[in-house]
Amino acid sequence: MLDLQRLRALHAVSVHGTVGAAALALGYTPSAVSQQIAKLERETRTVLLEREGRGVRLTDEARQLVVTAQELLAIVERAETELEERRGRPAGRLTIAAFASAARGLMPGVLAELGRRHPALDARLREVDPHLSVDLVAKGAVDLAVAHDWDIAPLPAPPGLEQALLGDDLCDLLVPAGHPLAGRTAVRREELGGERWICQPPGRVCHDWLLRTLRTAGHEPDIVHQADENPTLVALVAAGLGVALIPRLGRGPLPAGVVEVPLDPMPVRRLYALWRTGAARRPAIAECVRVLGEQWPKVAAHPPR
Repeated sequence: MLDLQRLRALHAVSVHGTVGAAALALGYTPSAVSQQIAKLERETRTVLLEREGRGVRLTDEARQLVVTAQELLAIVERAETELEERRGRPAGRLTIAAFASAARGLMPGVLAELGRRHPALDARLREVDPHLSVDLVAKGAVDLAVAHDWDIAPLPAPPGLEQALLGDDLCDLLVPAGHPLAGRTAVRREELGGERWICQPPGRVCHDWLLRTLRTAGHEPDIVHQADENPTLVALVAAGLGVALIPRLGRGPLPAGVVEVPLDPMPVRRLYALWRTGAARRPAIAECVRVLGEQWPKVAAHPPR
């Protein structure tokens, strides 16, 4: 008899790529995940993981077992959904993935409100880049994701997922005090040539958006500094090292030495909640989407200055 928890551990390694990342997602230690998979190997008399450099890779037999594991986990999810639906109230564990600025600027209020209204609901947050979180929802690694797209780069939503639009997050040009654009009431994108840019690394949604936006306006951006977190980008602007396009959500108050200049037209990213169609009847999902919809206007109504 195959143990469901051991299959869940193998499935998590498949989704997240490493034992350490799988352990973080499951709330276990890496040692515990390794032990679960070692026991599964003994039960199946099959090698499931092989060393590859500093990491591991799944064998062909493991990948086949992951397909079965995903089917079994989907059956368990349906059973849990039906039970929760019969009770008529949100309960059990709900894992939510959110990108960094939503995790900072939106989710604290959402999680606090869910906990206040529904003590039987164990809502847990994971910070995940938006282009990864959609896939995690589709694979059953998380229950719901808060993701975003940009006006020129729509969010791809694979079949089997439902989504709800939460609202629009505006984006401003941040420049050092004393910069020639600092006193402007608005700046067009065509005027941004020749600037030294500070942005997130390649592969991140905001980086790709900046490249596409400026190239569309006829400029090849000179990216001089890269950092993952928006507060770091703001600090680099404050030091006079370049300019940045940064959304308002989760940005925090601007330090001395940084001036916000609106762009015309103003860049917009849309925020969505996404969940699996099979889980749509689950009261916890419906309530989380409801609370997200309630909290977003409160956050958007008080942009940082």
